[in-house]
Amino acid sequence: MIFFKMGTKKIKLKKFRCNFTYLILALIPFAVLGCKTDTANDSKASKPNVVLIFLDDGAFDDFAPFGNPQYPTPNVETLAEEGRSFYNFYVPQAVCSASRAALLTGSYPGRTKVFGAHGPGEPGLDPQFATMGEVLQKNGYKTGIFGKWHLGDKPGHRSHDRGFEESSGLMYSNDMWSGHPENPEYWGKWPLQYWKNGEVVIDSVTAQHQTELTKWYTQDAVSFIEKNKDEPFFLYLPHSMPHVPVFAGEKFQGKSGTGVYGDVMMELDWSVGQVNDAIKKNGLEANTLFVFIASDNGPWLAYGDHAGITRFREGKGTIFEGGVRNPLIIKYPEEIKAGTITRKTFSSIDILPTICKLTNTPLPENEIDGKDVWDLIVDKPGAQNPHQYYPFSNDANLQGVMSSDGRWKLHLRHPYRTLSKAGVGGAPGSYYQEDLDTTLYDLLHDPYEKGNVIDSYPEKAKELLKLATQHQEKFYTE
Repeated sequence: MIFFKMGTKKIKLKKFRCNFTYLILALIPFAVLGCKTDTANDSKASKPNVVLIFLDDGAFDDFAPFGNPQYPTPNVETLAEEGRSFYNFYVPQAVCSASRAALLTGSYPGRTKVFGAHGPGEPGLDPQFATMGEVLQKNGYKTGIFGKWHLGDKPGHRSHDRGFEESSGLMYSNDMWSGHPENPEYWGKWPLQYWKNGEVVIDSVTAQHQTELTKWYTQDAVSFIEKNKDEPFFLYLPHSMPHVPVFAGEKFQGKSGTGVYGDVMMELDWSVGQVNDAIKKNGLEANTLFVFIASDNGPWLAYGDHAGITRFREGKGTIFEGGVRNPLIIKYPEEIKAGTITRKTFSSIDILPTICKLTNTPLPENEIDGKDVWDLIVDKPGAQNPHQYYPFSNDANLQGVMSSDGRWKLHLRHPYRTLSKAGVGGAPGSYYQEDLDTTLYDLLHDPYEKGNVIDSYPEKAKELLKLATQHQEKFYTE
């Protein structure tokens, strides 16, 4: 005689051989439950949460461990200790809207035709190009953006229309207001509005409101994490700072001892810590891809003490390293070894397809330019960059290309701005124009772009020039 225990009851099977069917039937609920649990776990694991923080007009040396700032940045340092730091990460254009469009669509500026910085009332990114929010939303993700959108300020083009079900922040840069230091009358034609979930909640942002921006974005981001902790989510946190005008919250004013820019950087560091802590407190760390991009482009050097410092040549608005190379940290405990650094090269256009691969999300239906670089990110032995080259543009002009391994960079002949006099106290300084001839730099040995080696490596220059010509014909010829 056999007794099979099910919960608090015993099923009596007198004739085992004749009643084997009953035993199987008794086990079915446990088998089904096990299958459901495994399926649920597999489904959740196949859709890791995604956190993407993107700063505005930062500089390569703004945060430790990348630089050695005079103010503390312990939360970014902690993130670096928990993830991997990338020193050779690039954006294809060193200006706000173009850089954001490239990140969110996985496409070159030449494809989307989003160049420069778009102002109030402009449509921005064409809806034919899917955003990261839209593609992840289709795959069952809860999506939220809290911060600066800057990819369209017309109905149907704003963040809440482009794949983000929760949103708050500004539709364009925080300097596009009546307080603009150079053109207040022009920018004052449009009120700088603060939006929340598709509605204007502050019709005209003031200086006092600007001191609250970083805090408000952060609070909404943390709330979004807590609200959606039981289902996959995509959190996009594109801060307005440290784009000028720079404003720090009350708790951080004077805290750095280095001026308002240092105060702002300390508050942004705090924000990173708040998001990282929220992920941990809600038990999400193991299944969350955390991406921190320290800037959309290099520092706006004309603003002097209200801008960051980069060790590289030039800054925002140029294709020199100071404009297009930006610090990146990626944390994903399941696959990325903590506390590591790498000089493997890739671009912001690769973030979208890589996230799609990791989250089992179909790529956009429209054609994109980025490639899955997960093998590079996790440092898989033998991994190679899948691109031939990366292009760099300024406005609607292709100005250079770089080999995909990050060593060789060819500047086409072009004018560029270089700092004449730095501004003080929020007032801009001035630039003057220089002309650069066709130039080849060996970034491995000369990351500061000081010596033209085109005569020493004519075949390499010829190879990159051919790629530049092909790119020009494909994306810049009507």
